[in-house]
Amino acid sequence: MQNENLPTEELKKFGIINEDLSFSKKLNADDIQKFLQGYTIVADNDKNRATFQLTENNTKLKVIFLERDKSLSEILEKSKEKIQYSETKAQYNVNDNQNSAQLGFSKQVFVFDKETSTVEELDFIKNAPELTKLVTERKNPEEISLYKLELEKLKSFLQDKIDLYPEIAKKITNDLNIVCREIESVNSITPDEKQITKENNSGVQLNVNDRDLYEDANRNREEQEEQSEEQEKSRKFRR
Repeated sequence: MQNENLPTEELKKFGIINEDLSFSKKLNADDIQKFLQGYTIVADNDKNRATFQLTENNTKLKVIFLERDKSLSEILEKSKEKIQYSETKAQYNVNDNQNSAQLGFSKQVFVFDKETSTVEELDFIKNAPELTKLVTERKNPEEISLYKLELEKLKSFLQDKIDLYPEIAKKITNDLNIVCREIESVNSITPDEKQITKENNSGVQLNVNDRDLYEDANRNREEQEEQSEEQEKSRKFRR
């Protein structure tokens, strides 16, 4: 890894470093260290997202501009009520031709942590096991069903792309296998719908639409009331 050959002009252009070659104050020491080790810096602005990564032994800066399907402010606000799903698509790669970004698609989940009042962003592929565990541990049937639906949608998307992009079919297949594995995980811990219905039944059948049942009940109640009245009269007579 080399730091002396950093693409300073590009880094200055995007505000990652200052004119005096010091790193932006928006980046802490940990951010800078990870960036120099090949990690990606992400910058969000409403629906727009840009990613920055050093490549080729830190001599090149890979920059990709993406667009989110929803505004970040909207996602963060709604995440306080329930888990939010979002998709980003690459618009273009600054360093390469536009075709290289055609499969620049990713799917994220935003989860609000009540204890810290912060929102965590998780990637469907990179954070797959962690995400499945998080969603299922919340034990919310509606959230689990929606998560499974989003997994199925991503599965279909990846299946469609395998034939379209044979040059990266191996990577797509790897991602597809991850998604399929998580779908199986959700299925294995999600009770069958019939079983849920069975468990929710108490075993006592209330035939509320049975007319004869109501008539019998009313007749029994009237007989019990008549008996009570007779017993009351008898007690009064004895007094």
